[in-house]
Amino acid sequence: MSSEQQMKTYRIQGLSCTSCAAKFEKNVKELHGVQDAKLNFGASKIVVTGDTTIAELEKAGSFDNLKIRNEREQAVKQQPFWKQKESIKVYISTVLVLISWLLTNQYEEGSLIPTIGYGLAIIIGGYTLFIEGLKNLVKLKFDMNTLMTVAVIGAAAIGEWSEGATVVILFAISEVLERYSMDKARNSIESLMEIAPKEALIRRGNDEITVHVDNIQVGDIMIVKPGQKLAMDGVVVKGTSTINQAAITGESVPVSKSIDEEVYAGTLNEDGLLEVRVTKRVEDTTLAKIIHLVEEAQAEKAPSQAFVDKFAKYYTPAIIVLAILIIVIPPLFLNGDWYEWIYRGLAVLVVGCPCALVVSTPVAIVTAIGNAAKHGVLIKGGIHLEEAGTLKVIAFDKTGTLTKGIPSVTDTIFYKSDEQKVMTITAAIEKGSQHPLASAIIRKAEKENSPFKDVNVENFQSITGKGVRADVDGVTYYVGSPKLFAELYSVEDKIKQQILQLQEQGKTVMIVGTEIEILSLIAVADKVRESSKDVIEKLHKIGIEKTVMLTGDNYGTARAIGKELGVKEIKADLLPEHKLTYIKNLQEKYNKVAMVGDGVNDAPALATATIGIAMGGAGTDTALETADIALMSDDLRKLPYTIKLSRKALTIIKQNISFSLGIKLLALLLIVPGWLTLWLAIFADMGATIIVTLNSLRLLRVKE
Repeated sequence: MSSEQQMKTYRIQGLSCTSCAAKFEKNVKELHGVQDAKLNFGASKIVVTGDTTIAELEKAGSFDNLKIRNEREQAVKQQPFWKQKESIKVYISTVLVLISWLLTNQYEEGSLIPTIGYGLAIIIGGYTLFIEGLKNLVKLKFDMNTLMTVAVIGAAAIGEWSEGATVVILFAISEVLERYSMDKARNSIESLMEIAPKEALIRRGNDEITVHVDNIQVGDIMIVKPGQKLAMDGVVVKGTSTINQAAITGESVPVSKSIDEEVYAGTLNEDGLLEVRVTKRVEDTTLAKIIHLVEEAQAEKAPSQAFVDKFAKYYTPAIIVLAILIIVIPPLFLNGDWYEWIYRGLAVLVVGCPCALVVSTPVAIVTAIGNAAKHGVLIKGGIHLEEAGTLKVIAFDKTGTLTKGIPSVTDTIFYKSDEQKVMTITAAIEKGSQHPLASAIIRKAEKENSPFKDVNVENFQSITGKGVRADVDGVTYYVGSPKLFAELYSVEDKIKQQILQLQEQGKTVMIVGTEIEILSLIAVADKVRESSKDVIEKLHKIGIEKTVMLTGDNYGTARAIGKELGVKEIKADLLPEHKLTYIKNLQEKYNKVAMVGDGVNDAPALATATIGIAMGGAGTDTALETADIALMSDDLRKLPYTIKLSRKALTIIKQNISFSLGIKLLALLLIVPGWLTLWLAIFADMGATIIVTLNSLRLLRVKE
């Protein structure tokens, strides 16, 4: 069996800190039969290469009471965090500390009875912490558990039982709250996983049976009643209905669907009975791809996270060295009191835990990417999330992005009497073209019942960026741009004037002719999207320095559309390689440049831009795979929202890092006058962790 066949993905419940994640990954790698393991902290899942069981994996994660399940298995509904076992330990420890504190007032200082109470509180509240801490201490591995264990044991050793117990309780409270807030951050993806039903009504032969999605095959006919959600992707074969696609595309307005139209798993059938032919297996549906890509995106480290990880690598050993120096130097060289300086050193160990710093970036990224996915925007990684917030220029492909991409013929001017013959030959030639304008001519020919399909076309050849040529009945015909015909022969001034007039109306003009004469002009117009002008205005308002329209169309048409939309710069008559060159030029001048297109055409420009943004990701696998950001619906209004979310995420990440480092520095400065107590140290560290996590959760509130 190949290693690829042995790879299996599991989901993890209860994973709340990055150091625990690293330890769990290491433990899994050491399991018998496991060749490799790769953990995704953001998505809380692990990919294991090799042979193991869920029981073995849970054993590897027993240090943090982790629960493991298969990838597509639904999460077990957890008890509210205040009812969980970890929380009950906190309650008992807190009661014991309060009783011990009250008894301290009744007994002499240092009395055994309050000390026993504090000792029990420490053991009950922190026994799992101590087991891990002591194991790490033996291996000289200094993580959060080790630092806490040393601090609490040290506090007990110098007689500060009450402070040791307080540290344990505050640590346990923060662990519970951290787990709760981390689960809340991941909920956006968990909720996506629960959107699609696990069963569907399938017709096989004359029988209608309920089948689990894992057993539904491509080609099966799925029956979807009004009010039901679709379990699989497919094509409508019978019926008409409106479908609420908000879960996939973020569109709040339901979309009408009829025969031969595509529908997606997780969407809601509102009012009609549909029969749908299944086109993808459950693991290949658009929803499954979105979940997979979002989870992979959450595992991608953003630049700020890479900085934090590198900083934390040197920061923790530095804190340990500082704590040792504080304990040793004053008593040995400055005649200091051992008790006092041991206490201060322990406080440094506690406050030095890098929890808040390490969690400051990943929680913000997980939350932002999850929120974007719920609004129909797929951001493919933390780096793209951050880059979107720094954009200065956005370039748009015209056809299908700023316009609807469904052109129609508006004008025809013929220079030969046999108009029908010219139109029939033109449609027959364009039948072999992939250009959007060709479809407009074919639709017109079909509407007029032209027999163009019966015409024998030979030697068809595409002339990149200019048009096509082909032979019909021994005559060579050309259909293409005025630029193409200018290369063939001199065009009459009268025809040039007619072309110019049509172009100034925002229409694209195609010429039909032979090697010796022009037969007709065909003007085609593509309607501008209703939202395009509003989006361009919003982008300028939020500080985008320049918007550019890139098109292969002529300058006259491009100028008319560009003026209507309010874009700041228009580049026309571009071949795909010219678009690529222009994007590179923009990058040299402005550094951060986005390219917005349909994800299929202009692939080089999309790939070269700082961020490639694809429109209509739900309809094209290419867009999902190639773009850095995919707008799942054909809705440009998602673009300002994406930039707003990105900027908010960047602000929150900077706030988190600054706050985490600031609170540490402030706490360390309190050592000088001796004001940093153990409980204050733990409060500063864990309080900072909770605050940065809750601050990150504010990203869930960013709306369009």
